[in-house]
Amino acid sequence: MQAALKNYDDVDSWKTVMFLYNAALKEVGTKLEILNDEFQHVHSYNPIEHIKTRIKTPESIVKKLKRNGHETSIENMVRYVNDIAGVRLICSFTSDIYRLAEMIGKQSDLKVLSIKDYIKNPKESGYKSYHMLVSVPIFLSDSVVDTKVEIQIRTIAMDFWASLEHKIYYKFEGKAPDYISQELRECADMVSALDDKMLSLNEAITALAGERYTT
Repeated sequence: MQAALKNYDDVDSWKTVMFLYNAALKEVGTKLEILNDEFQHVHSYNPIEHIKTRIKTPESIVKKLKRNGHETSIENMVRYVNDIAGVRLICSFTSDIYRLAEMIGKQSDLKVLSIKDYIKNPKESGYKSYHMLVSVPIFLSDSVVDTKVEIQIRTIAMDFWASLEHKIYYKFEGKAPDYISQELRECADMVSALDDKMLSLNEAITALAGERYTT
């Protein structure tokens, strides 16, 4: 992306970068909606409950650069901050997460740059989610710019936990008391048990429905 922006001054560079990230969100969002519609058409089932998109605020970008020891600049922002453009997919079941990740990975014009599976390997806090960093080509009038988008895929229960954890830690500015952190980890275990139980229940219902259909 840096090469495409080299002829802009700082103000225009910032505006152009944000234009590219917004365009990338539109591209990826449309692809995901089409995949969801196709799944509904073929299987009569929507794996995606909700699609949320967001652009990181300038304040958040600066904080992240400083936290990681980088000077604040357009170049460093593009190079080191991978989640400026973010898409969050909310699913009903953990099986949907991996099904969607596979479908996204097969998109010929999306390049998967990295994957972080916090479901199989949760963070110490108890956080669970499936992260994909992809790049999507943005076709401009005189160039094509590969732009990064982070895709997070999680269940409704995972998203509920993550949203509350974020609010709690925001209040403590990342320095919550130990007992709060411990109780959050216990809640994360409950969320995992709930996801496992709901997946098992859905599989049982699907099997029963299949038996009725064949008899």
